[in-house]
Amino acid sequence: MSQEQFVKDLQQALGAEVVLVGDAVEARYHTDWSGTPPVAPWALVRPRSTEEVSTALRLCHAHRVPVVPQGGLTGLAGGAVPVQGCVALSLERMHAIEDINARSAVMQVQAGATLQAVQEAAVEAGLVFGVDLGARGSCQIGGNVATNAGGNGVLQHGMMREQVLGLEVVLADGTVLPMLRPMIKNNTGYDLKQFFIGAEGTLGVITRVLLRLRPMPQAKATALVAMPSFDQALAVLQRMQRRFGNSVAAFELMWDNFVQASVQWQHLQAPFAERHPFLALIDVDGKDEASLREAVEEALGEAMEAGDVVDAVIAQSQTQAKTLWKLREAPAELNTHMHPPINFDVSLPQSEIGKFADAIQAAFDARWPGHFTLFFGHVGDGNLHVSTDGASVRGECEAVEAELYRVVGAFHGSVSAEHGIGLHKKPFLAMSRTPAELAAMRAIKAALDPLGLMNPGKVF
Repeated sequence: MSQEQFVKDLQQALGAEVVLVGDAVEARYHTDWSGTPPVAPWALVRPRSTEEVSTALRLCHAHRVPVVPQGGLTGLAGGAVPVQGCVALSLERMHAIEDINARSAVMQVQAGATLQAVQEAAVEAGLVFGVDLGARGSCQIGGNVATNAGGNGVLQHGMMREQVLGLEVVLADGTVLPMLRPMIKNNTGYDLKQFFIGAEGTLGVITRVLLRLRPMPQAKATALVAMPSFDQALAVLQRMQRRFGNSVAAFELMWDNFVQASVQWQHLQAPFAERHPFLALIDVDGKDEASLREAVEEALGEAMEAGDVVDAVIAQSQTQAKTLWKLREAPAELNTHMHPPINFDVSLPQSEIGKFADAIQAAFDARWPGHFTLFFGHVGDGNLHVSTDGASVRGECEAVEAELYRVVGAFHGSVSAEHGIGLHKKPFLAMSRTPAELAAMRAIKAALDPLGLMNPGKVF
């Protein structure tokens, strides 16, 4: 069947309002935030219901047309970029917050709801959602699930996987799996929803998500802490966790080069009179603002006496806390100030992160003198982000990737902590997975998508 006939059949089944072609498909659907070269799909399908998703996939399956699911297009690994001769399927019109049960702390949403919309709906119900990241206003819950998103709340609440109680998924042939069961305990055979969390749309299209919410903390203290070394930063984290347990909600570590770039790019006031090798943003939950700040101040005072902390400031209001957190929002500026940014999202044994960063700095210094590379991340959960300005390494982006992932392998780390594999990390997946593991993954793919139509070319 020709492209024209297939698109005609698709429009006849779903309507011209749902199926867009040609110039009606805006350029933003041709790629994502990863900077991957754009590809125009045969058609863009924007379904309004699970039934329309099922119809679209059934037709694509019958005519052997690949499907690339799209969420907010904020991914950094190329996972949502169309392939030649495909249908791009955007969930953006399926954005309803369908139900919130405040007593059982459960929320049901359509996959196209933004993370920010979910967060705000939870707060209105007196609860919080345990995942947060900088793209909250654009990224969609379906994409967060498909990539098993992490972000700032992982230390306290875990990855996206820990927030998902149930899913509704449409398989490649249009079959709907209604796995929306709001029970934490449900040992009835294989937990099928887990196959789709982190699968990057290669096994099916997520259409609905049942989310687990958390009690809203009555108080929160935010501190910005300066430390002279990475090991002392870990000592501060351990001290805070011994004192406050799981109430330590965030521990975001920033190397000095990141801090200086953030201050310059965002026109911020320097947080301290002097520069320090490491700054950490720490959030701690509690029951009373005044007593919590006093307890945090006491813990940091002890850390200062031990020589682990050289300076600190504790926010005296939520407005001041937001100002402190602005320092960590610099990644949103990378695309503007780096040409292009070469972004890495790796996971390492926590105690090795400082040594890994030193090894990368030394390796890049030797090969690309004068390179501009920033280090920052969710060090409390072993996740480090590295960003290098492509112009500062003579545009040798692939060589930079190969060198960094070589060092990741030497440290027995993961090439992807939270961004996924997509297109960009396919060549390096074997550094973090054994041949037997990869074979098992391919067997699952073959069982659920035997024609290989779901987001082809991604992950494998």
